[in-house]
Amino acid sequence: MVKILHTSDWHLGRQFQGLSLYDDHATVLDQVLAAVEAHRPDVLIIAGDVFDRASPPNWAVRQFNEFVGRCRSRSAAAIVIIAGNHDSADRIGSMSVFAAAEGAVLVRGPLHVEERPLIVFDNAGPVAVSALPFGYEYAARECFGRDDIDCPAEVLAAQVAAARAYVPDGARWVVVAHAFVEGAQISESERPLGRAVGGIETIPSSLFEGAHYVALGHLHRPQTVGANHIRYSGAPLAFGFDEAGQEKSMSLVELHGDGSTSVELIKFVPRRQVRRLRGLLSELIAAPEPCLDIVKVVLTDPQPMIEPMKRIREVYPNAVQLSYEWDTAVAAGTGPQLTPRLQSPAEVVTGFLEQVRGDPISLAEAELVAARLEVLAAEADAA
Repeated sequence: MVKILHTSDWHLGRQFQGLSLYDDHATVLDQVLAAVEAHRPDVLIIAGDVFDRASPPNWAVRQFNEFVGRCRSRSAAAIVIIAGNHDSADRIGSMSVFAAAEGAVLVRGPLHVEERPLIVFDNAGPVAVSALPFGYEYAARECFGRDDIDCPAEVLAAQVAAARAYVPDGARWVVVAHAFVEGAQISESERPLGRAVGGIETIPSSLFEGAHYVALGHLHRPQTVGANHIRYSGAPLAFGFDEAGQEKSMSLVELHGDGSTSVELIKFVPRRQVRRLRGLLSELIAAPEPCLDIVKVVLTDPQPMIEPMKRIREVYPNAVQLSYEWDTAVAAGTGPQLTPRLQSPAEVVTGFLEQVRGDPISLAEAELVAARLEVLAAEADAA
C-alpha cells in the first residue's frame, strides 16, 4: 500500500480583502507538516497554485522554502509539485534544480513532451506518479508541436497522452493535474482557466481513464467529481465569503495493491474563521469580547447608523465588508424601490439627535434649531 497526502491551492502571499493571511498560512502549513509526521505518507502532493500570483512577495517564497526544508528534514516522503494557473511556471520549474540533491522530488512548472513519472514502490510493485502542470493553449502548441490545441481539455489530453507513454507496464498510476473537471462545484475566488472569451474551460473526467487516483487542484471546495478516485483536495483556507462555514481538509489516500483507493479527510483548523453576520447593530456589538474572525456584516437596522463599521470593528477588528439588508434588497430589485427625497436641514439635525440619543427631539430643542437655521440662512443670503 502506498500512502499519499494530497493538498493544493495554498495561494501563499494572498490577502483577504486587504488583510494579510501570512499567519493563517503559517498555521495550516504547520498542520500539513504535522500530518506528514503523524501519517508518514510515501508521497506529498501539492497540486498547483502554490503561490497566489506569478511574482509572489519575498516573504511568501521564504514561507514555502522553509516549509519544504522542514518537511525534508522530518520526513522521507517524496514531494510532487506542479504549477497552477496562479503560479509562474518558470518559478515553479526552477525548484526542480534541487530535486537531485533533495532525493525523491518531482517538480513540474513548464509543460513537458517527455512527461516521465516519479516511481515509488510497495510490496505490490511500482506506482507511477505523473505531474501535469497547468499550461495555456499557446504553450501547449509550442511544447507538443501542434496547431490544433485550442482549449484546456485539448491541452490536458496532450499531457495525459505524453505521460501515459512513460507509465511502466503493470504499474498503478497516479495523475496530478490542475484543471476544472465537468460537474465540479466552483467558488467565487477561483480565476478562470481559459484565455478565450466565452471559451469552454472544463474538461471531461474521461480524460483520466486508466489512472487509479487523480489528485486535482484549482477548485477550492473539497470534492470528488466523475468518480470516487478523481478528487479535489480543496484549498486549506477560505478565500471568499461564499466559503464561510465550509470545512477545509487535505486528503490522505491509501492506494492498495489492486489499484483501489480509500481516502481519509484530515480537517484543517484555521486560525480565523470566515463568517457572515446579520442583525441589528446594537445586537452585533453586544458581544462579550472581541472576535478575530474575518467577517462580512449585513445590518438589519431600518435606517443608516452612525459610523457602523467603526463600532463593529471595536468587537470584530477584522470586519472587511458592511451593508444594509434593505439597501442590498433595493439594489437587487427585490426590495421596495424608494424615490430619493432631499431632507431639509431641520430634518437632518432632528434625525441625527434622535439616532445618537435614542430619544425624540424636544419642542424647545426644535425651536432652538429652527431659530439657529434661520440665522444661518439670513447670513447666507446677505453674503
